[in-house]
Amino acid sequence: MTSTDQQARFQALLDLFSVQRPSNLEPILHPDEAVNELLRSNQHSLRRAAVLIPVTREDNHHDSKLVLTVRSQNLKSHAGQISLPGGSWEEQDSDSVATALRESEEEIGLHQQRVEVLGELGEMALPSGFYITPVVGVIDNNIKFTPCPIEVADIFTVPLELVLDSSAYRSTTLQYNNAPRKTLELFYEDYRIWGATAAILYHLAQKVEELLDEH
Repeated sequence: MTSTDQQARFQALLDLFSVQRPSNLEPILHPDEAVNELLRSNQHSLRRAAVLIPVTREDNHHDSKLVLTVRSQNLKSHAGQISLPGGSWEEQDSDSVATALRESEEEIGLHQQRVEVLGELGEMALPSGFYITPVVGVIDNNIKFTPCPIEVADIFTVPLELVLDSSAYRSTTLQYNNAPRKTLELFYEDYRIWGATAAILYHLAQKVEELLDEH
């Protein structure tokens, strides 16, 4: 992919949130339709949460990257998995953006005032019992992160050009609650990004590519 293509994708990401409206956001579906059917019937019992998709700013000296975390092995759920910074809604949070920013500051030391919030994606229901709203934000390149050792084992970045290339994602099958379930996965170096994180990023890639195709 050329530098021009990379810049075009970053610009399309910015443009996406200037053309889409909150009332028209499409829900992010699980890759396995059986899981979607199950979640539709239990949606009222899901706990609200939000995650931040932190994207570094594209400029003449830096290609844009996405910040991801490796969850601590000590956590009760999704230990060791790759995730976006975020967590459950709390009473002091005014909305999903507030949740995503607060949790990101707690998990990786990303101060809220250093995030330029672009907007939200559609919501996604998870088998783990959460109803997640992804929030996309742009950050500077020179930020030093501080992982919360209780929750985060590592922080790393992935080229945005890879994340926004829907053809880079692969469908696979794994066992969940003794049943085969389809999931998406994206590989970068030694990292395997899968599950809800991959589904959210794949959805974002599709939306950006749709916008590029229109132009």
